Amino acid sequence: MNKLKENYKGILLCLVIALPSLLLGKAFPIIGGPVIAILAGMVITLVFPVTDGLKPGVTFTSKKILQYAVILLGFGLNLSVILETGKQSLPIILATISASLLIAYLLHKAMHIPSKISTLVGVGSSICGGSAIAATAPVIDADDEEVAQAISVIFFFNVLAAVIFPHFGALVGFSQTSGEAFGIFAGTAVNDTSSVTAAASTWDNMYQLGSATLDKAVTVKLTRTLAIIPITLVLAFFRTKKEKESAGGNKVSLKQIFPFFILYFVAASVITTIAVSLGVPSSLFSPFKELSKFFIIMAMAAIGLNTNIVKLIKTGGKPIVMGLCCWAGITGVSLLMQRLLGIW
Repeated sequence: MNKLKENYKGILLCLVIALPSLLLGKAFPIIGGPVIAILAGMVITLVFPVTDGLKPGVTFTSKKILQYAVILLGFGLNLSVILETGKQSLPIILATISASLLIAYLLHKAMHIPSKISTLVGVGSSICGGSAIAATAPVIDADDEEVAQAISVIFFFNVLAAVIFPHFGALVGFSQTSGEAFGIFAGTAVNDTSSVTAAASTWDNMYQLGSATLDKAVTVKLTRTLAIIPITLVLAFFRTKKEKESAGGNKVSLKQIFPFFILYFVAASVITTIAVSLGVPSSLFSPFKELSKFFIIMAMAAIGLNTNIVKLIKTGGKPIVMGLCCWAGITGVSLLMQRLLGIW
């Protein structure tokens, strides 16, 4: 009861920001609710800094509610269906993810970009934008300003991709009678689901393809989302090992340092996969997915409230360069792999 009393004001503030952000995100899907919420939080805290009475609830939302969002995200993953329908694009997905993570690592070393921001930008670029950042941030114990910086970088290149890629696809000569090549390209080279959808829908509208491109792009994107599982598990084990080593000879509790919510996320996706294979309609899990999206918006509002936008702008140059290089690398590798596989 004391915890609730301590947290409810900050949680309520995040809720008040999240509700209009959700509606605006639906009206402007290319931007999306999470980005609107994080920007709103930054602006509000610039004018009205978070007071001591609000801070515990805001922190709870940015940490714990974000973890609950990731667990619920697992109910949107039917592993067998995604792998079956997305196996054609699997080599391209693996190649683009590897390229982005390698570029992020090399630039982290060469430009001395902090490791947590580098990880978030690399994972966000290579897997699925905001959702991947949301899943990874608690695992590596990234602070709110690092999350805000990574989200801002990913958002910037999302919008560019949604606007530029349909025209770029026509320029490089993707088939205009089939949505397959551009759908795979959008699903592997665009970061966030909202921008994947926007780019694919634009291609469908440009060449009157119905929803052929959109269906292909979303399937590829969902297959790509599966990479959250192995990457977050690997990061979790690395962090656990590192913190055990830093404790020296002192006794350390695995329960305290291992991010168990990732295992719950995996369990949720396994439950969904088994249930659907036994005949349970997938629509049964839709409310969990919607709640997950709303929790992410709430958490992004909290992260915005905990972020100094002036400091973010001053320190944002290197992460933007990293985001640009990851984006260019993913685009090039996606095109190369499609050419090698004979899709384009």
